[in-house]
Amino acid sequence: MTTRTAHTAARRGRDRKAEVLRPAPGRDRFAPGDAPSVAVVGGGIAGLAAATGLAERGARVTLYEREESLGGRLAGQRTRLADGSEVTMTRGFHAFFRQYYNLRGLLRRTDPGLDRLTPLPDYPLRHSGGLTDSFARVPRTPPLSALGFVALSPTFGWRDLTSMDARAALPLLDVRVPEVYERFDRVSATGFLQGVRFPEAAHHLAFEVFSRSFFADPRELSAAELMLMFHIYFLGSSEGLLFDVPDEPFPQALWEPLGDYLERLGTDIRTGTAVHGVDPLDGEGGAEVRTDAGTGRYDAVVLALDTGGLRGTVAASPGLGTAPWRADIDALRTAPPFLVSRFWLDRAVRPDRPGFLGTSGYEGLDNISVLERYEGEAARWAARTGGSVVELHGYAVPEGADWEKVQDELLAQLRRVYPETSRARVVDVRHEWRADCPMFTAGTHHRRPTVTTPHPWLTLAGDGLRCDLPVALMERAATTGFLASNELLARWGVRGQVLWTVPRAGRSPALRALGALAGRRP
Repeated sequence: MTTRTAHTAARRGRDRKAEVLRPAPGRDRFAPGDAPSVAVVGGGIAGLAAATGLAERGARVTLYEREESLGGRLAGQRTRLADGSEVTMTRGFHAFFRQYYNLRGLLRRTDPGLDRLTPLPDYPLRHSGGLTDSFARVPRTPPLSALGFVALSPTFGWRDLTSMDARAALPLLDVRVPEVYERFDRVSATGFLQGVRFPEAAHHLAFEVFSRSFFADPRELSAAELMLMFHIYFLGSSEGLLFDVPDEPFPQALWEPLGDYLERLGTDIRTGTAVHGVDPLDGEGGAEVRTDAGTGRYDAVVLALDTGGLRGTVAASPGLGTAPWRADIDALRTAPPFLVSRFWLDRAVRPDRPGFLGTSGYEGLDNISVLERYEGEAARWAARTGGSVVELHGYAVPEGADWEKVQDELLAQLRRVYPETSRARVVDVRHEWRADCPMFTAGTHHRRPTVTTPHPWLTLAGDGLRCDLPVALMERAATTGFLASNELLARWGVRGQVLWTVPRAGRSPALRALGALAGRRP
């Protein structure tokens, strides 16, 4: 990849109002013999983005990952089923939305046409009452997207629209970052929805699905994060709510090619290597990074860790930061546990079942994926056996819940939603229980760490950071990863990565004017 291509790998999609963020000016790359050494701690999306931004410009990068493979929360591992098949188990379904400009730019390094992503034709949302919403025919460009949804939705009609508190709902028309946090971070997502008198069925289908994408109970989630999601996917972007998914398991489709690419750039990838601490070098700048294999010295460090990993590393590194900064890191919390259950069934589900179905009101079941609809490995297993590979997600599992009962309940709800699965024998099953996603509790935004830190040689990256851009989830991870590398590169006079985002405010003067009518009250 040429330097010019590397600088512009992120690109706008179909939205002509997407915004470009240009890095600080500087030279294209480091001169021979002048390259600094950088440790990137964490091999998930954020760490891979940071390592890419640095290595492409000639920095000497060492990437540490405590697990045996790259990908972070989208990693995977090989496992053998009871029928002898070798398959890949991952943390489950993730949607690669078209407005994930910087994540998609990262993937373009090894897949310029994004040929390893395949589109799903719809994003159906089904409520236990029997109604199902679809986004397949909803226009993508605001405000036609909202009007089209109302016109086509069986759960949200014009009567529901007129029953809402229009004044309370107007801020949704002009979500601005970071102002939305100043106004609404102390309000819960549920509190905001109740305040606008949002219809209960549409509340579950159109908004609770968003809030639970953060693996959080909407009664605790910040309303600002919910409103940001609405802006990113619905009223602020013309990319729409449809998305792509990898056509093979995450390791094979995404991370193994990207790891090979980084190694060709000279990156030293050390998987299976946990970092135990980072110690500043007195008077020299840079730091020592401690691992079981020894200590390495670096000119700069990027901590691209999940919430628990960041808290633990900072706690074990007493020389890092200031007391207030360390207190803010220590105050970070993770979202409640979530479950991913994957079943290999001996018979196929009905052919009309979608690849992905969001669910609400089904006793903790949040979505169902039929993997052979889009993933090659699952499709090959299904073709060979005549079965199906079905994945269930249950988010925000209550504290103290009996995990075996939760697993059994999700299977029971699958059989309720797709009755034909009641007749299927389970060939094998894998359950993944995790509790490592960031928690965006109402009222905590002002304490969240940012990419920059008290040390000029230390930056942070990850989806749990405070970021004054309209990004979330995987795109926040990728964006902060590039921002972390850009910050270090600017310090050394090297130009970083060009980034794109959805518009940082309401996209039309008319909508912004309506939004302004709401005044400053939450």
